[in-house]
Amino acid sequence: MRRSLTRACGFAFAALALAVFAAAPATAATKPATTTTVKLSSTSLAGDGSTFQKGFNDVAIGYFKQTQKGVSISYQAVGSGQGRTDFANKVVDFAGTDAPYSSGAPADPFYYFPTVVAPITVSYNVSGVSGLKLSAETIAKIFEGQIRTWNDAAIKDENPTAKLPSTGITVVHRSDGSGTTQNFTNFLVKAAPNTWTLGTGSTVQWPASTQGANGNSGVAQLVKSTDGGIGYVDFSDAVAGDLTYASVKNASGKYVSPSTKSASAAAAGITVNPDLTYDPINATGAAAYPITAPTWLMAYVTQTDAKKGAALKAFLNFVYGTGANQGQKLAPTVDYAPLPKSLLAKAKAQVGKIVVPA
Repeated sequence: MRRSLTRACGFAFAALALAVFAAAPATAATKPATTTTVKLSSTSLAGDGSTFQKGFNDVAIGYFKQTQKGVSISYQAVGSGQGRTDFANKVVDFAGTDAPYSSGAPADPFYYFPTVVAPITVSYNVSGVSGLKLSAETIAKIFEGQIRTWNDAAIKDENPTAKLPSTGITVVHRSDGSGTTQNFTNFLVKAAPNTWTLGTGSTVQWPASTQGANGNSGVAQLVKSTDGGIGYVDFSDAVAGDLTYASVKNASGKYVSPSTKSASAAAAGITVNPDLTYDPINATGAAAYPITAPTWLMAYVTQTDAKKGAALKAFLNFVYGTGANQGQKLAPTVDYAPLPKSLLAKAKAQVGKIVVPA
């Protein structure tokens, strides 16, 4: 199933946001609104981490720059695992992750700031085949190497009218430490516990017959260039790459296509922990897409640089803004879903707890 050209153009805009906004001043019609009314001192913020959230981060940074021209923010998509490591080592001012620390957390207190939610697609490249439906059990067997051809009986059973070829399946996965990998394998642990044997984590021991690629965009490119390829790719990159992706059977027994709407449905009934972590994977509800992932930006509770601290708080407030051209309104334009209102309120309140020196 393919998304509209509008969505693809929105993602392309996100990737170019910084360059475009730097080159052309905002007009009265396009100048974004902001909750930040005080002009910040010139400073720079460096962040890295999750590739999953890069599309959203890029467009949010680009629009924020229009409201605070003296603040420079960079974000390098190096994977959630590397982002968590860099943040713990204080290599960066903030970091993006799609999974909380399981080990190696910073010694100093820090906050998880949820930003958006989005689907992880099961994208595939099979000539003449679209609209596939796949259950967790079938996906698990494919990614473990138990199912090796596209006309396997298990795939046929779920897609009786599809003209499935005997083409061999090439599984593509992340080669770097990845929150996308952790959330995808978490889904298989939850939804196919009797089939999936590789566990869950930012890395797992994939079969030797599979192929690895760096970052979500790397997986997307390899799937698109490989006849018979299949991989797990964030929705934004799948749309930008014009990939074909499956509808996935959810906990209510419904096959649901990935979209911002089905991601919002998955996030609607989440339980939020005191530290604002939560898990929308395999959520209940007939409309919920079952492989919906969270994202967070991480920031230290006590900032050591007044200018950087003030800029970081202003950026987070911008991310949580719901006005025109603010973070939560921008999210759907680049194929992410905004936070549920209850979680958004908690996240906004947490920004105020960051301590900035005088």
